[in-house]
Amino acid sequence: MIINKFLLRLKHLRSVLKTKGLQYSFNKLLKKIFQKLKNTTPFFLALENVPHAEEIIYQKWLNNNYPTPVTLRRMTEVIDIFNYKPVISILMPVFNTPETFLEEAINSVLNQVYPYWELCIADDASSNIHIRQILEDYSSKDSRIKVVFRIENGHISHCSNSALAMATGEFIALLDHDDLLTPDALYEIALLLNKHPEADMIYSDEDKIDERGKLRDPFFKPDWCPDSFLSRMYTANLGSYRTSLVAEIDGFREGYEGAQNYDLVLRLTEKTQNIFHIPKVLYHHRCNSNDKKLKITSINNDSIQKSVLDALERRKELGSVIPICDGHHLVRYEITDFKLVSIIIPTKNLGKVLDKCLSSIFEKTQYPNYEVLVIDNGSNEDETLTIINKWKVREPNRFRCEVLDIEFNYSKINNYAASLAKGDYLLFLNNDTEIITNEWVNAMVEQAQRSSIGAVGALLLYPDNTIQHAGVILVYGLAGHSHKYYASSSPGYFNQIQTINNYSAVTAACLMCQREVFKAVGGFEEELAVAFNDVDLCFKMLMKGYRNVYLPHVMLYHYESKSRGYDDTAEKIARSIKETKYMQTKWKELIDHDPCYSKNLTRDYENYSIG
Repeated sequence: MIINKFLLRLKHLRSVLKTKGLQYSFNKLLKKIFQKLKNTTPFFLALENVPHAEEIIYQKWLNNNYPTPVTLRRMTEVIDIFNYKPVISILMPVFNTPETFLEEAINSVLNQVYPYWELCIADDASSNIHIRQILEDYSSKDSRIKVVFRIENGHISHCSNSALAMATGEFIALLDHDDLLTPDALYEIALLLNKHPEADMIYSDEDKIDERGKLRDPFFKPDWCPDSFLSRMYTANLGSYRTSLVAEIDGFREGYEGAQNYDLVLRLTEKTQNIFHIPKVLYHHRCNSNDKKLKITSINNDSIQKSVLDALERRKELGSVIPICDGHHLVRYEITDFKLVSIIIPTKNLGKVLDKCLSSIFEKTQYPNYEVLVIDNGSNEDETLTIINKWKVREPNRFRCEVLDIEFNYSKINNYAASLAKGDYLLFLNNDTEIITNEWVNAMVEQAQRSSIGAVGALLLYPDNTIQHAGVILVYGLAGHSHKYYASSSPGYFNQIQTINNYSAVTAACLMCQREVFKAVGGFEEELAVAFNDVDLCFKMLMKGYRNVYLPHVMLYHYESKSRGYDDTAEKIARSIKETKYMQTKWKELIDHDPCYSKNLTRDYENYSIG
């Protein structure tokens, strides 16, 4: 309420100042307010209502991170001592580009501090006269600029292959005909190759440049996350690829226009794991104020779906592709074997809470082969015992309860349950949850059956349909819940909420894994009695080479901490500090660099704001 009133006052003030020609004064005032306000999650959830808020925040980031003339001069000195100076061939397909945009794109290449490049431009039979004149003029002035004029229009795949045919560099990089490279873009690629000569694919962060020349909407990306990539082409720009590998897969494919780069990378990443991310903005994507991209081809959802389905077939993981919005989709896999799933629920007292959880499971679960194993951690309330006995009678073949009357230790309880469970899949579930999605178990098995997957997590909601958990990100010095308090219908950061994504961890309030994976990592760490045991479990899976994944289409309500309460006593606080130190010591390197979250985003909050 306070924030809403504050925003209304800001809007009113803006309208008054705008009528008086004092818009600039408003922007200065807003910037000062931002410097004073704490970066709280509720505040940033409301920022979309404040004009120019994101611009101001990003401008501050650019002021601290964009290369200055001094840093660019230093880069030229570093280049002199590079042991490896690969030629990078920049591919630029062109078709009827506005004159100014084309010149700016080419100039952004000429302005590179790294000089070992060639610009391979293929014109796709443009009808605008200025195209030939501009390209011939530039190529006559710099021998590194190569141009081919196609006789007939072949669209983006053919045109890109014409540019590729001219490339002689060890690596290619892709540049749209109206976009811009930052002056250090190729330097950063070469720098990485000097550190990692084994790299076969390199991509960077990017932003957009509008018709005012303003930089906005930065996309700070994670490191290579294959399941996130199957949800959308997030690596995008600036993408650079080993030329020999691109040739091996026969370049860009006809019939995939509008998804030709996505299709290329899907095929290329099946040939190599040497994929590196440069967490810097090296590419400016041209758009107008309505965010409509001025491209040779727009996004083609049919081509995207075809590209992903082809990839699933090549990988022998058959499934379907469900579009969400332009360029974003869900991959649903065919279940090859409906093996037994053991749903494990620790509980103590709070019979009505448990009853609601169990009722939702048995009423809504569509999966045909599951058991529910409740571990009673010393219940002494008659109501709870009555409810447990009710379910024994009602579901004699699918429900059982075992007693483990020990001091609460979440890890011990679940490890004990796992030893008694009969299923090939273990689904750890809090007693204070309620199922929303009927096919929740099916969707989780789809992922857990895959040999590459460790833990499978869900979208957990508070009763008011705001998010409690949408994957774990390593913030607050350890861990927090992605997009906490956002509306469940919100797209989140670049549709992060609504798509399948890799995370370093997911919460065990609802977590599925294969029994064999659970055993391979040694189960839950019993030294972590209450907190972070699920994060530790997921980290151990990462170390074994598995990937953890969040599913937006598996939804549950989570009435958080009803069973255990909060850390509000001296004893609980001491235990929490001990468990935190355990995690920070054991997993320092991973916590310092979360591969599924950008270092350019905040580590102080859960809202994906700029750090």
